[in-house]
Amino acid sequence: MDNRSEVREFLRTRRARITPEQAGLPAYGGNRRVSGLRREEVAMLAGVSVDYYTRLERGSLAGASDTVLEALARALQLDDAESAHLFDLARAANASPTSRRPRPKTGEVRPTLQRVLDAITEAPAIISTNRTDYLAANALGRALYSVVFAAPQPNGARFAFLDPAAQEFYPDWDRVTQDVVAALRGEAGRNPYDKRLTDLVGELSTRSERFRTLWAAHNVRHHRTGVKRLHHPIVGALELSFEAMELPADPGLKLSIFTAEPNSVSADALKMLASWAATADAAEHAPQVGDA
Repeated sequence: MDNRSEVREFLRTRRARITPEQAGLPAYGGNRRVSGLRREEVAMLAGVSVDYYTRLERGSLAGASDTVLEALARALQLDDAESAHLFDLARAANASPTSRRPRPKTGEVRPTLQRVLDAITEAPAIISTNRTDYLAANALGRALYSVVFAAPQPNGARFAFLDPAAQEFYPDWDRVTQDVVAALRGEAGRNPYDKRLTDLVGELSTRSERFRTLWAAHNVRHHRTGVKRLHHPIVGALELSFEAMELPADPGLKLSIFTAEPNSVSADALKMLASWAATADAAEHAPQVGDA
């Protein structure tokens, strides 16, 4: 991915969303040609020259100091995820293609991680990449996301945008797709030379108009905790809290665990799902008639 264009569009879209009133600036006259802030207004708020800010917004973050980046983040009212993305883009601008971050894992997870998953027996648990590849799960996690794991190479983004079943599985499909794109955009800032990520973005851009629209917005968002609403084909409606944790020993991998409020309808549905998964597993491994 081209760093200069990423920087240019990110700063432009952040500037466009802030009105002078929101920035605490007087809005003189009613003939503004831009809905958001002008470049000179951002420069003033950040304490840099107009020429310097113009160079930054044209995509040249190379050499920008942390102080300047922090001032930009304040001027553009960036949240934590957006500020981190700005710093990631600056790091990428100052790095050569050979000085890359550790390549995210792509294959099977380590056996010890699978044992950790299997030791979690009362909550769905999944290990995925920051590209939303679903690599491993415990029995309940595989049952919860059975519609995703049905694919030969399970990937949450492909499922959300390309599988017609996604809109039924996710009652909040609009929000889910926004979250997926925002997470992928953040990953693109951290790992701009990840070919698999570039290929995934290219595939989704080609096949999904909604993905193209959301990708062009340049929004980024942390997706570490929250609530998932699902409509499972076996047990119906579920509302689950999730926690997503990075795995320091395995860069690019995260562990997501889902829990239901105790004594809730969703807790009962999870128990039903666990029973269904155990029955299906027993049937799959039952000896067949005629087996020796």
